[in-house]
Amino acid sequence: MISKKVGLLMAVALLAVTVLAACQAATPTEAPVVATEAPVVATEAPVVATEAPVEITDTELNVLCTPQEEWCQGMKQEFEAKYGITVNYVRMSAGEALARIEAEKDAPTFDIWWGGPIDSFVAAKEKGLLEAYDSPNYVNLRDPELMKDPDNQWVGVYVGTLGFATNTEWLAAHPEAKAPTSWDDLLKPEFTGQVMVAHPSTSGTSYTALATILQIRGEEAGWEYIKQYAGQISQFTKSGAAPAKFVCQGEAAVAIVFSHDIVNEIENNQCPLELTFPAEGTGYEIGGMAILKGAKNIQAAKLWYDWELTPEGQSLGPKYHAYQAPTINGVELSHPELLEVNLIDYDFQWAGENKTALVDKFTNEIANAENLKQ
Repeated sequence: MISKKVGLLMAVALLAVTVLAACQAATPTEAPVVATEAPVVATEAPVVATEAPVEITDTELNVLCTPQEEWCQGMKQEFEAKYGITVNYVRMSAGEALARIEAEKDAPTFDIWWGGPIDSFVAAKEKGLLEAYDSPNYVNLRDPELMKDPDNQWVGVYVGTLGFATNTEWLAAHPEAKAPTSWDDLLKPEFTGQVMVAHPSTSGTSYTALATILQIRGEEAGWEYIKQYAGQISQFTKSGAAPAKFVCQGEAAVAIVFSHDIVNEIENNQCPLELTFPAEGTGYEIGGMAILKGAKNIQAAKLWYDWELTPEGQSLGPKYHAYQAPTINGVELSHPELLEVNLIDYDFQWAGENKTALVDKFTNEIANAENLKQ
C-alpha cells in the first residue's frame, strides 16, 4: 500500500490513498502497519468559496445530527444567525441515523445528515440514500482522495481517534491495576465486568472499535477476541460517548470512546479520568456529511454543506466543547496530542460495505441490543 501524510491531521500517516476510492470490499487478514511519526502541520491558506447559492428560497433546514448534543445545538444557532434560515435538528447516534434514513427513504424527514463515522455514509451510499453534490469548497480539503466520496455523495468534516478512559479513583482503589495501554489489557481479570462501550448497532463509535479489532487481528482471531471482550463488558450503552460519562460517575472502570469525548469529560466536567491509547494501534473516524436523496430543502442543504467546508464552519467545534480535528486547511488544532498516536491503516470502504453483516453477526452471536443503557 502507498502511504501518505495528511497535512494537519494525524489521521492518515501510512493510510492507503486509494482506500475510499476502491470499489471492491476486501476482508483484512493481517495486522495493518501502524503510524509512528507525528503529523506535519499544513500552513497553506485554504481557497474558500463562501457565496450563498443564488436565490435561496428555503426558509428552513432539517438536519439529522450525530455528534454530541451541545455541538448540534451550537451549529444550529450559528447557521441561523448567519443565514436567517430556521434549523430543525434531531440528534441520533450513527446506527440509529442510518436506520432512520433507510426507513424514510421514500419520504425523507431530513435534508442533510451531519456527523458520524463515514463507514455509515459508505453504507448509506450503497443503499442509494444519498444525493451527489459538487461543492465549490472541496478545494479546501486537506486530502480529497481520502476525505471525499469519489462520486461526491459524502464528505469528511472532522477526524477523531479511539481511546480508553479509566477512572483514576478506581485505579487508586485497585493498586494492582493500571490504565489499559493495549487491546489485550482489556481482557485482564481486574477488568472483568468493568468495561463499558456502546453497542455497534446504535453507535458509530462502537462499530469503529469492532472494525478496528477485526482489521488488526483478521476475521477469525478478531471474532475470538470480541467474544472475550464482550465478556468483560458491564453494560452496553446506546450512545458512543455515554460510556465516558458513566465511567466518570464510577459505574465502571474503563470506557472505550473517541478521545475527544474523553477530553471533554476531563476538561469541562472535571471527571477523574485518565486517557490512554492502545500501543499496537487504534482506529479512527472521519466524521461525514451528506445531502439526503429526496431532500425537500435542497438549497439550504447545499448552503450548510458549503459552510461546513470553510474554516469558519470547522473552527466552531471547540466553542461547543467538540475537539475533533478539522478536515480542511486553515483551522488550528485545538488538541494536537490526540493525533500523535499510533493509527491503524483503517479501511473505511471495507468497514462501510460490511457494516450490516458485521453488526448483525455481533448482535446475533455476541450480544443483543436489548436494554441498552442510555
